[in-house]
Amino acid sequence: MAETRFELCLAEILRHEGGYADHPADPGGATNMGITHKTLARWREVSPWWNLPKSAVRSLTRTEAARIYRAGYWNLCRAENLPPGIDLAIFDYAVNSGPERAIRTLQAVLGVVVDGLVGPLTIGAAAKADARAVINAICDRRLGFLRGLSTFATFGNGWTSRVASIRAVALAAAPKSTSSQAGETKMDILSGYKTYIVAAMMLLAAIAQMLGIDLPAMEGNSGGGLMLEALAILFLRRGLKGDIGKA
Repeated sequence: MAETRFELCLAEILRHEGGYADHPADPGGATNMGITHKTLARWREVSPWWNLPKSAVRSLTRTEAARIYRAGYWNLCRAENLPPGIDLAIFDYAVNSGPERAIRTLQAVLGVVVDGLVGPLTIGAAAKADARAVINAICDRRLGFLRGLSTFATFGNGWTSRVASIRAVALAAAPKSTSSQAGETKMDILSGYKTYIVAAMMLLAAIAQMLGIDLPAMEGNSGGGLMLEALAILFLRRGLKGDIGKA
């Protein structure tokens, strides 16, 4: 039976997280497989969290850790609905820096409303985007955030190496751009403001020709022909914009 994307991504994350650790400079304190003392206490509904002994963190099983990762990170990011590669990039970012920060970064990269909640607009934008470009942008922003942390001097090398590894695995899993995606990109470009500038220049040239002003660059083109071409471009642009808006 083939492994699910969650299982594949979790295996990659656990490869980086390792086993039990309790580094004095790590604000998370006692950690096992990336699950902190506080996270485990909350999962087990122990309050206050420090009432859960560190021995419970040390004895955490992979099965329980997987349930915590799915409920607290994978599901919150709705990674199951994201394209392969993007799912891993966001999942790992969420594990290290919190789901909300990871989601907000994804939304900023996709150019949708940044509210920290993955909904239909975010999922739809991710499906239409160039997955490789999104992965690279997420990893770049993640590194920028990490470099600004006070603990970067202590953990920076490990964080940098981890992001580089996650980037490589995510890019390898990302779907290749299709011809339809390339067509959408061309339509997006054509729908930009530059189309109006080109059409306006053609209209001006057409008027100049009709007024008898010689334009060497337009030699061989009639004023009427230029005007018709300019209007055709504008109507084409309107039609493409309408089609893109309905997509």
